[in-house]
Amino acid sequence: MTANHVKRAFKYRFYPTDAQAAELSRTFGCVRKVYNMALQARTEAWTRQERVNYNATSAMLTAWKKTDELAYLNEVSSVPLQQALRHLQVAFTNFFGKRAKYPRFKSRKKSRKSAEYTTSAFRFRDGKLTLAKMREPLDIVWSRALPEGASPTTVTVSQDAAGRWFVSILCDDPGIKPLPATGAAVGIDAGLNHLLALSTGNRRRDHLHKITTRLVRENQTLVIEDLTVRNMVKNRKLVRAISDAAWSEFRSMLEYKAQWYAREVIAVDRWFPSSKLCSTCGALQDKMPLNVRTWTCDCGATHDRDVNAAINLLAAGRAVTACGAGVRPQRSSPAGQSAMKQEVTRREP
Repeated sequence: MTANHVKRAFKYRFYPTDAQAAELSRTFGCVRKVYNMALQARTEAWTRQERVNYNATSAMLTAWKKTDELAYLNEVSSVPLQQALRHLQVAFTNFFGKRAKYPRFKSRKKSRKSAEYTTSAFRFRDGKLTLAKMREPLDIVWSRALPEGASPTTVTVSQDAAGRWFVSILCDDPGIKPLPATGAAVGIDAGLNHLLALSTGNRRRDHLHKITTRLVRENQTLVIEDLTVRNMVKNRKLVRAISDAAWSEFRSMLEYKAQWYAREVIAVDRWFPSSKLCSTCGALQDKMPLNVRTWTCDCGATHDRDVNAAINLLAAGRAVTACGAGVRPQRSSPAGQSAMKQEVTRREP
């Protein structure tokens, strides 16, 4: 990926007029309705062992708009409705690829209120953003400048549970360029204690941004465990710890920054016994409970659990670089790509 094609989302708070708030609320409701109706249609087809794709649901949307019952769908911009169908397609693609669970219906109370607009549905001129179906530009608090000469490709408007309004503007960021190559490599163990120490309270994302940026800047190759957090949280004792440690967020940050700066992330199979393997002599321990943070091998070597695991991961990553066995490369799935577009609250150095 070249630096000219790195896209980044910049998030800002804005204050809509009463008319804009009403229009956006209608749009949120229509987006949720279309998504749920399309999901219902695809689910019914699935039970008949048929598959309905995006094009089919798009045709359904056209038909729905012509009915008296759903004529109100014509009152909002058609683009967010089409984007909802595209997001549903991605959700099914991830499901069929065994990267996610079966798509869920959107709840009026619990689901995120948002609408996505592409270039045909907004105008950005002289630092002012105007959405389709609106006469006035949004009153945005420009807490930081967009990249010079930025040309937004996607705009996502959302409202949080507290009623605050946000707009996320996706555009190319020419300021992100590959870093000079380095021969350094590092193994990263997702140890609960260390990540928890770095990732508590409202400062968690800031800590994760700082540590992932440092790791990517200092190392050409980064070796991590291919942990499936979704399965691990089924263990109730680990739910809170894993959620707080934000392993998924850490990995996503590491991967998209590695792509930005021409680095490589190698994921070692999650069954690799990095914690139970002595990094000095290679002896494998029978058990290694989570409460054991330091241990001594029969060879006499004393290990910090997380440091030992990181050393083993690095060795495994180097072995794979040489022979290509036992691990898989950095993810390139839609979910992995979308991580590069996640909303960033500040520019990375």
